[in-house]
Amino acid sequence: MNLKELSNLLGLSQTTVSRALNGYPEVSEATRARVVAAAQAHNYSPNTRAQGLATGHSRCIGHVFSVNDSGEMVNPIFGDFMAGAGETYAKHGYDMMLTRVGAQDEAETYRNLKARGAVDGLVVHAPRKNDPRIPLLSEIGLPFVVHGRATESNVSYSWLDVNNRHAFRDATRHLASLGHRRIALINGQEELDFAIRRRQGYEVAMDEAGLALDRTLMSSGEMTEAYGHRQATDMLGMTDAPTAFLTSSIICAAGIRRALDDRGLRPGHDVSIATFDDCLSYFGNGSDAPVCTAMQSSVRAAGAALAQMLIDRIRDPEAPHIQKLWEAEFVVGTSTGPRKD
Repeated sequence: MNLKELSNLLGLSQTTVSRALNGYPEVSEATRARVVAAAQAHNYSPNTRAQGLATGHSRCIGHVFSVNDSGEMVNPIFGDFMAGAGETYAKHGYDMMLTRVGAQDEAETYRNLKARGAVDGLVVHAPRKNDPRIPLLSEIGLPFVVHGRATESNVSYSWLDVNNRHAFRDATRHLASLGHRRIALINGQEELDFAIRRRQGYEVAMDEAGLALDRTLMSSGEMTEAYGHRQATDMLGMTDAPTAFLTSSIICAAGIRRALDDRGLRPGHDVSIATFDDCLSYFGNGSDAPVCTAMQSSVRAAGAALAQMLIDRIRDPEAPHIQKLWEAEFVVGTSTGPRKD
Protein backbone atom coordinates (compact mmCIF):
# COMPACT_ATOMS: atom_id res chain seq x y z
CA MET A 1 0.00 0.00 0.00
CA ASN A 2 1.28 3.48 -0.87
CA LEU A 3 0.52 6.88 0.65
CA LYS A 4 -2.23 7.67 -1.87
CA GLU A 5 -4.01 4.39 -1.23
CA LEU A 6 -3.81 4.82 2.54
CA SER A 7 -5.12 8.40 2.21
CA ASN A 8 -8.06 7.26 0.08
CA LEU A 9 -8.86 4.49 2.56
CA LEU A 10 -8.99 7.01 5.40
CA GLY A 11 -10.69 9.76 3.42
CA LEU A 12 -7.88 12.19 4.26
CA SER A 13 -5.41 14.17 2.18
CA GLN A 14 -1.91 12.75 1.62
CA THR A 15 -0.46 15.75 3.44
CA THR A 16 -2.58 15.09 6.53
CA VAL A 17 -1.67 11.40 6.59
CA SER A 18 2.03 12.15 6.18
CA ARG A 19 1.97 14.80 8.88
CA ALA A 20 0.08 12.48 11.23
CA LEU A 21 2.67 9.73 10.78
CA ASN A 22 5.53 12.15 11.36
CA GLY A 23 4.22 13.76 14.54
CA TYR A 24 3.44 17.26 13.28
CA PRO A 25 1.62 19.25 16.00
CA GLU A 26 -1.17 20.62 13.78
CA VAL A 27 -2.73 17.14 13.43
CA SER A 28 -5.16 16.21 16.21
CA GLU A 29 -4.37 13.25 18.43
CA ALA A 30 -7.57 11.51 17.36
CA THR A 31 -6.63 11.79 13.68
CA ARG A 32 -3.06 10.73 14.40
CA ALA A 33 -4.20 7.62 16.29
CA ARG A 34 -6.58 6.70 13.45
CA VAL A 35 -3.86 7.08 10.80
CA VAL A 36 -1.26 5.13 12.80
CA ALA A 37 -3.70 2.28 13.42
CA ALA A 38 -4.57 2.06 9.71
CA ALA A 39 -0.91 2.16 8.69
CA GLN A 40 -0.10 -0.69 11.07
CA ALA A 41 -3.11 -2.74 9.97
CA HIS A 42 -2.13 -2.47 6.30
CA ASN A 43 1.67 -2.74 6.79
CA TYR A 44 2.19 0.71 5.30
CA SER A 45 5.86 1.73 5.07
CA PRO A 46 6.25 5.39 4.05
CA ASN A 47 8.24 6.34 0.98
CA THR A 48 10.39 9.25 2.14
CA ARG A 49 10.57 10.78 -1.33
CA ALA A 50 6.80 10.69 -1.65
CA GLN A 51 6.50 12.19 1.82
CA GLY A 52 8.69 15.05 0.72
CA LEU A 53 6.46 15.78 -2.25
CA ALA A 54 3.36 15.64 -0.07
CA THR A 55 4.67 17.77 2.79
CA GLY A 56 7.19 20.06 1.11
CA HIS A 57 10.02 18.58 3.17
CA SER A 58 13.17 16.92 1.85
CA ARG A 59 13.41 14.39 4.72
CA CYS A 60 17.11 15.16 4.86
CA ILE A 61 19.34 16.71 7.54
CA GLY A 62 22.46 18.66 6.56
CA HIS A 63 25.93 18.76 8.11
CA VAL A 64 28.19 21.39 6.50
CA PHE A 65 31.96 21.55 7.04
CA SER A 66 34.39 24.15 5.76
CA VAL A 67 37.94 23.32 4.74
CA ASN A 68 39.01 24.98 8.00
CA ASP A 69 37.35 22.07 9.82
CA SER A 70 38.66 19.37 7.47
CA GLY A 71 40.00 17.33 10.39
CA GLU A 72 36.55 17.16 11.96
CA MET A 73 35.19 14.64 9.45
CA VAL A 74 37.96 12.09 10.05
CA ASN A 75 37.96 12.50 13.82
CA PRO A 76 36.60 9.41 15.65
CA ILE A 77 34.64 11.76 17.91
CA PHE A 78 32.72 12.95 14.85
CA GLY A 79 32.13 9.35 13.78
CA ASP A 80 30.53 8.47 17.11
CA PHE A 81 28.42 11.64 17.06
CA MET A 82 27.14 10.81 13.58
CA ALA A 83 26.41 7.21 14.60
CA GLY A 84 24.15 8.47 17.39
CA ALA A 85 22.51 11.08 15.16
CA GLY A 86 22.03 8.56 12.36
CA GLU A 87 20.11 6.21 14.63
CA THR A 88 17.66 9.00 15.42
CA TYR A 89 17.37 10.09 11.78
CA ALA A 90 16.63 6.52 10.66
CA LYS A 91 13.95 6.12 13.31
CA HIS A 92 12.11 9.15 11.93
CA GLY A 93 12.71 8.45 8.23
CA TYR A 94 15.39 11.08 7.62
CA ASP A 95 18.54 10.84 5.54
CA MET A 96 21.69 12.85 6.19
CA MET A 97 23.80 14.91 3.83
CA LEU A 98 27.44 15.83 4.52
CA THR A 99 28.81 18.79 2.57
CA ARG A 100 32.39 20.09 2.53
CA VAL A 101 32.88 23.64 1.23
CA GLY A 102 35.57 26.29 0.98
CA ALA A 103 35.78 28.71 3.88
CA GLN A 104 34.60 31.60 1.69
CA ASP A 105 31.66 29.61 0.31
CA GLU A 106 30.05 28.53 3.57
CA ALA A 107 27.48 31.33 3.85
CA GLU A 108 26.42 30.91 0.22
CA THR A 109 26.10 27.16 0.75
CA TYR A 110 23.60 27.69 3.56
CA ARG A 111 21.56 30.08 1.44
CA ASN A 112 21.53 27.63 -1.49
CA LEU A 113 20.47 24.73 0.73
CA LYS A 114 17.54 26.81 1.94
CA ALA A 115 16.59 28.07 -1.54
CA ARG A 116 16.68 24.56 -3.08
CA GLY A 117 14.89 22.92 -0.19
CA ALA A 118 17.72 20.39 -0.11
CA VAL A 119 17.59 19.91 3.65
CA ASP A 120 14.95 20.41 6.31
CA GLY A 121 17.46 21.46 8.94
CA LEU A 122 21.12 21.65 9.88
CA VAL A 123 23.42 20.64 12.72
CA VAL A 124 26.15 23.22 13.38
CA HIS A 125 29.43 21.65 14.48
CA ALA A 126 32.50 23.09 16.21
CA PRO A 127 31.05 26.48 17.22
CA ARG A 128 33.44 29.36 17.71
CA LYS A 129 33.28 32.47 19.83
CA ASN A 130 30.55 34.73 18.41
CA ASP A 131 30.07 32.24 15.56
CA PRO A 132 28.72 34.01 12.40
CA ARG A 133 26.81 30.91 11.26
CA ILE A 134 24.26 31.31 14.05
CA PRO A 135 22.86 34.74 13.09
CA LEU A 136 23.07 33.75 9.40
CA LEU A 137 20.95 30.63 9.82
CA SER A 138 18.51 32.53 12.01
CA GLU A 139 18.21 35.17 9.29
CA ILE A 140 17.54 32.77 6.41
CA GLY A 141 15.05 30.75 8.45
CA LEU A 142 16.60 27.31 8.16
CA PRO A 143 15.98 25.24 11.33
CA PHE A 144 19.22 24.37 13.10
CA VAL A 145 20.72 23.19 16.36
CA VAL A 146 24.26 23.58 17.63
CA HIS A 147 26.54 20.90 19.05
CA GLY A 148 28.10 23.12 21.70
CA ARG A 149 27.66 26.84 22.30
CA ALA A 150 29.01 30.06 20.85
CA THR A 151 30.32 32.46 23.49
CA GLU A 152 29.08 36.05 23.06
CA SER A 153 26.38 35.18 20.52
CA ASN A 154 23.36 37.42 21.11
CA VAL A 155 20.94 35.32 19.01
CA SER A 156 18.58 32.83 20.63
CA TYR A 157 19.14 29.29 19.34
CA SER A 158 18.91 25.64 20.39
CA TRP A 159 22.02 23.84 21.58
CA LEU A 160 23.34 20.88 23.51
CA ASP A 161 26.69 21.14 25.28
CA VAL A 162 28.78 19.60 28.02
CA ASN A 163 29.67 21.80 30.99
CA ASN A 164 33.29 22.00 29.92
CA ARG A 165 34.23 24.72 32.40
CA HIS A 166 32.99 22.71 35.37
CA ALA A 167 34.58 19.51 34.09
CA PHE A 168 38.05 21.01 33.78
CA ARG A 169 37.73 22.91 37.03
CA ASP A 170 36.91 19.64 38.83
CA ALA A 171 39.72 17.72 37.13
CA THR A 172 42.28 20.40 37.96
CA ARG A 173 41.08 20.47 41.57
CA HIS A 174 41.53 16.70 41.73
CA LEU A 175 45.12 16.93 40.50
CA ALA A 176 45.87 19.77 42.92
CA SER A 177 44.37 17.74 45.79
CA LEU A 178 46.93 15.03 45.02
CA GLY A 179 49.70 17.55 45.66
CA HIS A 180 50.53 18.41 42.05
CA ARG A 181 51.75 21.96 41.53
CA ARG A 182 53.10 21.78 37.98
CA ILE A 183 49.91 20.85 36.08
CA ALA A 184 50.10 21.05 32.29
CA LEU A 185 47.09 21.72 30.06
CA ILE A 186 47.11 20.11 26.60
CA ASN A 187 43.94 21.60 25.16
CA GLY A 188 42.02 21.52 21.90
CA GLN A 189 42.09 24.38 19.40
CA GLU A 190 41.26 27.46 21.44
CA GLU A 191 39.40 29.27 18.69
CA LEU A 192 36.70 26.66 19.36
CA ASP A 193 34.24 27.40 22.13
CA PHE A 194 34.61 24.12 24.04
CA ALA A 195 38.38 24.62 24.37
CA ILE A 196 37.93 28.20 25.56
CA ARG A 197 35.65 27.01 28.35
CA ARG A 198 37.99 24.16 29.30
CA ARG A 199 40.92 26.53 29.64
CA GLN A 200 38.77 28.83 31.79
CA GLY A 201 37.90 25.96 34.13
CA TYR A 202 41.57 25.02 34.43
CA GLU A 203 42.62 28.61 35.15
CA VAL A 204 39.92 29.10 37.81
CA ALA A 205 40.95 25.93 39.65
CA MET A 206 44.64 26.83 39.47
CA ASP A 207 43.85 30.22 40.99
CA GLU A 208 41.69 28.63 43.71
CA ALA A 209 44.56 26.30 44.61
CA GLY A 210 47.01 29.23 44.77
CA LEU A 211 49.00 27.87 41.82
CA ALA A 212 50.65 30.22 39.35
CA LEU A 213 49.84 29.81 35.67
CA ASP A 214 52.82 28.91 33.52
CA ARG A 215 52.13 29.57 29.83
CA THR A 216 54.88 27.14 28.84
CA LEU A 217 52.68 24.39 30.33
CA MET A 218 49.60 25.38 28.30
CA SER A 219 49.17 24.33 24.68
CA SER A 220 46.40 24.40 22.10
CA GLY A 221 46.06 22.27 18.97
CA GLU A 222 44.21 19.60 17.04
CA MET A 223 43.49 16.69 19.36
CA THR A 224 45.54 13.88 17.84
CA GLU A 225 47.76 11.24 19.41
CA ALA A 226 50.81 12.80 17.76
CA TYR A 227 49.96 16.24 19.18
CA GLY A 228 49.67 14.81 22.70
CA HIS A 229 52.98 12.97 22.30
CA ARG A 230 54.81 16.00 20.92
CA GLN A 231 53.58 18.44 23.57
CA ALA A 232 54.21 16.04 26.45
CA THR A 233 57.70 15.23 25.15
CA ASP A 234 58.61 18.91 25.03
CA MET A 235 57.20 19.64 28.49
CA LEU A 236 58.83 16.61 30.10
CA GLY A 237 62.15 17.88 28.78
CA MET A 238 61.88 21.10 30.83
CA THR A 239 64.08 21.62 33.85
CA ASP A 240 60.96 22.03 35.99
CA ALA A 241 58.79 19.45 34.23
CA PRO A 242 55.09 18.97 35.00
CA THR A 243 54.08 16.18 37.35
CA ALA A 244 50.54 16.04 35.97
CA PHE A 245 48.81 16.52 32.63
CA LEU A 246 45.23 17.57 31.93
CA THR A 247 44.14 16.99 28.34
CA SER A 248 41.05 17.50 26.20
CA SER A 249 40.90 14.09 24.55
CA ILE A 250 41.58 10.48 25.43
CA ILE A 251 43.29 10.31 22.03
CA CYS A 252 45.76 12.99 23.18
CA ALA A 253 46.11 11.11 26.46
CA ALA A 254 47.36 8.10 24.49
CA GLY A 255 50.10 10.32 23.06
CA ILE A 256 51.03 11.55 26.53
CA ARG A 257 51.27 7.95 27.76
CA ARG A 258 53.63 7.20 24.87
CA ALA A 259 55.80 10.17 25.86
CA LEU A 260 55.96 8.79 29.40
CA ASP A 261 56.91 5.35 28.05
CA ASP A 262 59.73 6.96 26.08
CA ARG A 263 61.22 8.15 29.37
CA GLY A 264 60.45 5.03 31.39
CA LEU A 265 57.81 6.85 33.46
CA ARG A 266 54.61 5.24 34.75
CA PRO A 267 51.21 6.98 34.56
CA GLY A 268 49.70 7.44 38.00
CA HIS A 269 53.00 6.70 39.71
CA ASP A 270 55.61 9.05 38.27
CA VAL A 271 53.33 11.42 36.35
CA SER A 272 49.54 11.77 36.46
CA ILE A 273 47.18 12.12 33.49
CA ALA A 274 43.55 13.29 33.58
CA THR A 275 41.56 13.54 30.37
CA PHE A 276 38.21 14.27 28.81
CA ASP A 277 36.63 11.06 27.50
CA ASP A 278 33.91 11.09 24.84
CA CYS A 279 33.25 7.38 25.50
CA LEU A 280 34.32 6.41 21.99
CA SER A 281 33.04 3.10 20.65
CA TYR A 282 36.44 1.97 19.35
CA PHE A 283 38.72 3.70 21.85
CA GLY A 284 37.45 2.75 25.26
CA ASN A 285 38.81 3.82 28.63
CA GLY A 286 39.24 0.24 29.86
CA SER A 287 36.67 -2.56 29.70
CA ASP A 288 36.09 -3.38 33.37
CA ALA A 289 37.68 -0.48 35.23
CA PRO A 290 38.74 2.95 33.92
CA VAL A 291 42.39 3.22 32.92
CA CYS A 292 42.42 7.01 32.75
CA THR A 293 41.05 9.40 35.33
CA ALA A 294 38.52 11.12 33.14
CA MET A 295 35.57 13.43 32.74
CA GLN A 296 33.16 11.28 30.72
CA SER A 297 30.27 12.23 28.46
CA SER A 298 29.07 10.12 25.54
CA VAL A 299 29.32 11.95 22.24
CA ARG A 300 27.18 9.23 20.66
CA ALA A 301 24.38 9.97 23.11
CA ALA A 302 24.82 13.68 22.34
CA GLY A 303 24.39 12.97 18.63
CA ALA A 304 21.17 11.06 19.23
CA ALA A 305 19.75 13.73 21.55
CA LEU A 306 20.70 16.66 19.31
CA ALA A 307 19.19 14.95 16.25
CA GLN A 308 15.91 14.58 18.13
CA MET A 309 16.02 18.25 19.12
CA LEU A 310 16.44 19.22 15.47
CA ILE A 311 13.62 16.98 14.23
CA ASP A 312 11.33 18.46 16.90
CA ARG A 313 12.31 21.93 15.73
CA ILE A 314 11.65 21.08 12.08
CA ARG A 315 8.16 19.94 13.07
CA ASP A 316 7.51 23.12 15.06
CA PRO A 317 9.91 25.92 13.99
CA GLU A 318 8.19 28.48 16.20
CA ALA A 319 8.58 26.49 19.42
CA PRO A 320 10.78 28.00 22.15
CA HIS A 321 14.45 27.22 21.77
CA ILE A 322 15.86 24.44 23.93
CA GLN A 323 19.27 24.53 25.61
CA LYS A 324 20.67 21.41 27.26
CA LEU A 325 23.79 21.48 29.42
CA TRP A 326 25.11 18.07 30.39
CA GLU A 327 27.44 17.53 33.31
CA ALA A 328 30.37 15.21 32.68
CA GLU A 329 30.81 12.24 35.00
CA PHE A 330 34.13 12.27 36.84
CA VAL A 331 35.73 8.84 37.18
CA VAL A 332 39.03 8.04 38.87
CA GLY A 333 41.34 5.62 37.06
CA THR A 334 44.87 4.37 37.52
CA SER A 335 46.41 7.24 35.53
CA THR A 336 46.46 9.64 38.50
CA GLY A 337 48.13 9.43 41.88
CA PRO A 338 49.86 11.56 44.52
CA ARG A 339 52.73 13.77 43.44
CA LYS A 340 56.00 11.93 43.75
CA ASP A 341 58.56 13.96 45.76
